Amino acid sequence: MELGTIEREMYVEAPPEVVFDVVSNPEHIKQWWPDDARYEATPGFTGDIVFGDCNDGGTVVPFTVVDVEPPHRFSFRWTQPVDQPAAEGNSLLVTFQLTASGAGTLLRFSETGFRELGWEAAVLEEQYREHVAGWDHFLPRLTTYVAALRVRQ
Repeated sequence: MELGTIEREMYVEAPPEVVFDVVSNPEHIKQWWPDDARYEATPGFTGDIVFGDCNDGGTVVPFTVVDVEPPHRFSFRWTQPVDQPAAEGNSLLVTFQLTASGAGTLLRFSETGFRELGWEAAVLEEQYREHVAGWDHFLPRLTTYVAALRVRQ
């Protein structure tokens, strides 16, 4: 099994401008992925995302915006050590690539950098599997959220 990259491709029934906002705007992203998101969608901006309640064992994860090309691409680095700036070799790179397709958007998702983190084989396999399971849970929530968002508009 290749443990270096997670890739997913999905069709979202909304134009790229809407999907871009949903994958890049913290107010939208926290509706389908983390419990909270504190960052600006500006390249180089460092913030964090939060899973769970910080007062009850939740986890705060560093988050650095890498690339913002509306409405085609949004990428960020995360999981680096708290005391280090995100860089290749100490963090994972997540990319959302968006392409208009009919009346909707083809979303290509990738998360890379697992092997570059230098983890032992067992840790690499565990982290990779956890991320696969996480994205398999959260990415379908993105399409559900977009559908609900469009109904409200």
